[in-house]
Amino acid sequence: MSEITLGIEEELMIVDPRSRDVVADPDEGIMARAVELAGEHKVVSEFMRSQIETNSRVCGSVAEVRQSLKETRRCAIEAAREHGARVIASSTHPWARWQEQQVTQKERYQRAEIDFQDTVRQFFIGGMHIHAGFGDDDRRIAVMHALRGYLALFLVLSCSSPFHGGRLTGLKSYRQMAIGALPRTGTPPAMRTRADYDAVVARYEAIRAIEDGSELRWDIRPSASYATIELRICDICPRIEDAVAIAALYACLIRNMNARLDAGERLQEAPTESVDEGRWIAQRYGTFAFLPRPDGKDGRIDVAELAGELVAALRDDARALGCESALARVEHIVALGNSADRQEDVYRQAMLDGADSAEALRAVVDSVIAETEREDASASAPAEETESG
Repeated sequence: MSEITLGIEEELMIVDPRSRDVVADPDEGIMARAVELAGEHKVVSEFMRSQIETNSRVCGSVAEVRQSLKETRRCAIEAAREHGARVIASSTHPWARWQEQQVTQKERYQRAEIDFQDTVRQFFIGGMHIHAGFGDDDRRIAVMHALRGYLALFLVLSCSSPFHGGRLTGLKSYRQMAIGALPRTGTPPAMRTRADYDAVVARYEAIRAIEDGSELRWDIRPSASYATIELRICDICPRIEDAVAIAALYACLIRNMNARLDAGERLQEAPTESVDEGRWIAQRYGTFAFLPRPDGKDGRIDVAELAGELVAALRDDARALGCESALARVEHIVALGNSADRQEDVYRQAMLDGADSAEALRAVVDSVIAETEREDASASAPAEETESG
């Protein structure tokens, strides 16, 4: 996949295997050990001390993305285990309170807390960001604009935050609520060239809202640090293969759009109103959504039908990129459920089996630990050893 490079960032939470609660003040050795294990990847601190962020190396194929995710998860899993903790890849913890978390003592985080107050203190969520490098500046912006129509589908595939504050929220991605409390989030404005993007940045800078483009927190954006387009709407996926499927879909769409632009075609565009509405429908209904059509045509389409059409339309791109099985998993996620669906199922089944709400929530954490670790063959003990009670 020489024309497209990929990289993935994941924001994991550190949990106590006994209480299943988040560890608000984790042993500093966890971060130090994870950094030590990272090799060609990166491990960095997050806004909350109870979180750990992994950054994969630059990958030249979807297969490399899969291997990199296994390696970066291993860094965090092993480091946490060595200090009596575990990690979960879920965009919210079922009941942990943001009011009890501790902010990482870094100047940029402390400045953010001063500027944004409770809107950033309650930003106790984990996400997955996928970088794609390709083409020149203008090409990346043009493709990014067309990709806006598919943001809702990316969210559907990744939803993993149905709980907040010990409650089922009724949303498949509560994380989107937390993100929306901050400025300069959501759908990026219509931009078709690098000059368009530079003009938006300049307007924000002129009113002293930002210092650079890194402070634009849109669902998809040009990276301020790399020659990439960064997909940011996704919740984090407990199952590595689900994350890989999303990366494959992202890469295939980009390849397809690049080929169409090379052939002189005009890319189809979804109006901002449809993109915004799709985001809401996706965060509310997840795999049960009927989404606005990504090509801008009137009406909605069942997400299962949309996934099927896309997988079929992108089959040649997947073959060229060597990721046919990963792309096919997109339909599997829609048909069998995303992480939010599984978390809700675990909770309801535990309640039916006689558990009280607190016990059912602990069962949810156990299930997410198991999924986070299951596909990492190097885990030193099976997830089922998590203590009960």
